[in-house]
Amino acid sequence: MLNLGTPTESVLAAIGLHPRVHTMSADVFEPLAGLEGVGSAARAARDAVDVLLRDRGLRKVGADMTAEALLRGAHASAALAGSSASLEEVRRGAGDALTAGAVRITGELMSLAPRMDTAPVQVWTRLHQLAAVALGSEDQLGHLRTSREPIPDDIPGLPPAPPADEMWERLHGLARALTVPTKAPGLVVAAIVHAELAVLRPFPVANGLVARAAEHVVLVARGIDPLSVTVPEVGHFELGGSYAQGLRDYAAGGLVGVQAWLLRSCEVIALSAERSPLNLSTQ
Repeated sequence: MLNLGTPTESVLAAIGLHPRVHTMSADVFEPLAGLEGVGSAARAARDAVDVLLRDRGLRKVGADMTAEALLRGAHASAALAGSSASLEEVRRGAGDALTAGAVRITGELMSLAPRMDTAPVQVWTRLHQLAAVALGSEDQLGHLRTSREPIPDDIPGLPPAPPADEMWERLHGLARALTVPTKAPGLVVAAIVHAELAVLRPFPVANGLVARAAEHVVLVARGIDPLSVTVPEVGHFELGGSYAQGLRDYAAGGLVGVQAWLLRSCEVIALSAERSPLNLSTQ
């Protein structure tokens, strides 16, 4: 049984994501959803999203609202990565390389969602191809780093990423876990995907953009927000003071750190529903 004092390496082994563990059929997310407070926080966050959709009515949500939510999310994700562009600049296409990559992702985010449960690595590499067009060389696009390349350091405040061999093993462990049915809430699955990609930094550049977009894709794919009218990236940005610390705790704090990251992620999703363009009086 997992307990809150379990070291990080043992946590990863227990949930089937550690390099030396190859669990092909276990539900690795359910034990994490059972951590104290996580289940109730996930239900509350899901209720916030459901209230938003129910109040507006799914049939009343047009493509323009989805596009606006995705644009706002792209701006927030780029800002977390260091962009100084304003939302209006991004809207006009006058942002920087970070915002251009984040906006480029929005064009395919919805179409990638159906592939998340069957080909997650392909989804992640495609997200990177879209995010990194102006951030890296052409041969880096969609390229998972190898041991012959420098370990990336493109998410401020995080500890060093693991070596490439551990990254590959753990990444494919995560991919396998996503193809197995789980009893865990989709919010929990999305949060783990985000944290793992951010901590592993599997690409030479743009790992933050990819990690946040991957979380968003899971939220769509798992039916949390099928029309993508919430803005989880805005939630992460508004709670940005705890973003790097949350990922550091996830990486090094054992189950206490994982629990804290999951609770923070539930808070982010509830906030993302509040910040939906559906709630803006000007829309």
